[in-house]
Amino acid sequence: MSARILVVDDVETNVRLLEAKLTIEYYDVATCRDGATAIEIARAEQPDLILLDVMMPVMDGFETCRRLKDDPVTRHIPVVLVTALDGREDRIRGLEAGADDFLSKPLDDVILMARVRSLTRLKIMIDELREREESVRRIGIGDAGIERLRGTGGRIVIVDDNDEQAANIVAELSKNHRPVHLGTMDSDLSSSINGVDLLIINAAT
Repeated sequence: MSARILVVDDVETNVRLLEAKLTIEYYDVATCRDGATAIEIARAEQPDLILLDVMMPVMDGFETCRRLKDDPVTRHIPVVLVTALDGREDRIRGLEAGADDFLSKPLDDVILMARVRSLTRLKIMIDELREREESVRRIGIGDAGIERLRGTGGRIVIVDDNDEQAANIVAELSKNHRPVHLGTMDSDLSSSINGVDLLIINAAT
């Protein structure tokens, strides 16, 4: 089954353009025009990725992202802020809101698809880990037992030259596993992956 992506933008032309590009790549695309509706759809449909425009009326992308990341039901969904803003302060504000990545307008199709592939794969992996934890809870270990298991999970190496994205991945995986971040493939990868249970490589690295 293809990944489901939610596109949020108050400009219809932008929505239709992104929808067309993603549909051609066989992604299942949902769309909406405002932050409040985006939150409702995210809670109900659990998309694999949200492409969220920053400059929207009433509730902008920063606030929408913050609310998504504050909600336990949606905080695991990767959010990419799509913006014409490229200042350092805007990036910091986005990171503080919990954004997983940024795309700058006008969109570069190669970068767009690389980011989408990377983050949807991450979401699928996180879903599998969450399902495994829920299965452990169902068989009776309980929350206390799960807490004892935290940190004893698999050893995971993340190869990604995007430090912001890698930091978000490490933070999420650290709840149950032992992630290690390598900035580039130039590192001594062979020695770093001895005994590794999972290797995650950003295709754009």
